[in-house]
Amino acid sequence: MIKPIKTESEYENALLMADHFFSNPPIKVTDEADQFELLLLVIKDYEDKHYPIPTIDAIEALKLTMKEKGLLAKDLEPYIGKKSYISQILNRKKPLTLEIAKNLHLALNIPAHILLAF
Repeated sequence: MIKPIKTESEYENALLMADHFFSNPPIKVTDEADQFELLLLVIKDYEDKHYPIPTIDAIEALKLTMKEKGLLAKDLEPYIGKKSYISQILNRKKPLTLEIAKNLHLALNIPAHILLAF
């Protein structure tokens, strides 16, 4: 029976159960498949409460993307504008506009919800 996870020990046991399901997935929709789905939901709920993933802001996401893609500030000119304006954005002296956020999303595949978070 699947129930809410309240302790770290219960969490560890739930992970072991999930690992078993991943190793032996139900072939079709059955009660076992429903139990697996419920197990994943309670695991996610516990993890959301006890192991939250920190959110990243738009500028940090942009800097990370630049680093991953080997981009320099001048490489952003087609999407943002002059290098001095890019520098101001990267140093948080100017905000991202909606148009710039859209350009960065389309060109660099930075998730829109990150670029538009306030």
